[in-house]
Amino acid sequence: MLNYEYIFFDLDGTISDSAPGIIGSVLYALDKMGVSEKHEESLTKFVGPPLTESFTKYYGFQGEALDMAVKTFREYYREKGIFENSMYEGIPETLKKLLEGGRRLAVATSKPEPFARIIIDRYGISDCFEFIAGSTIDETRTKKDEVISYALETLGIGDPETVLMVGDRSHDVLGAKKHGLDCLGVLYGYGSRAELEDAGALYIAETVADISGIIMN
Repeated sequence: MLNYEYIFFDLDGTISDSAPGIIGSVLYALDKMGVSEKHEESLTKFVGPPLTESFTKYYGFQGEALDMAVKTFREYYREKGIFENSMYEGIPETLKKLLEGGRRLAVATSKPEPFARIIIDRYGISDCFEFIAGSTIDETRTKKDEVISYALETLGIGDPETVLMVGDRSHDVLGAKKHGLDCLGVLYGYGSRAELEDAGALYIAETVADISGIIMN
């Protein structure tokens, strides 16, 4: 049994299959920016990392253009995209097993915290988490390591060795490592085994059920 007291869960690609809403929001923003994207399937790369980072990395938006892209993304997401997602099968059962095993759970996501709370509430699993930590609307807290720092501070956790981060992308792993946290990577989300292992994930779960199996067994 792995002796972690706290388990921090990423949201997009780990709890939530959120690609439809995110891709729809990106396409809406790109259209407003006068950019035509013919390869919609490639936009899954926006699932997980901070929005500003992805718009800059993949489309070169900076300054006012970046601000406009984020603003228009959120116009769509706030009205439609936030509902265009579904919880991965088996998540409630996995959370229940971890809670019954004495683990304390929290969410640490780069998604704006108000949106994350709405999604978690809609899934009916809010009571499973002691805290939901997310990014800020004003972009003062966006990176995964910043969100993890916020969660650690809010929960009063002084020893990083008591925490395991669970996520599907390299930024989950790297954000955790920056604070001395181990990370369990999941393969059913939007990252590959190579991405997770190269970033330094200590454990790999192929399915949702594997998460509790690895932690508890």
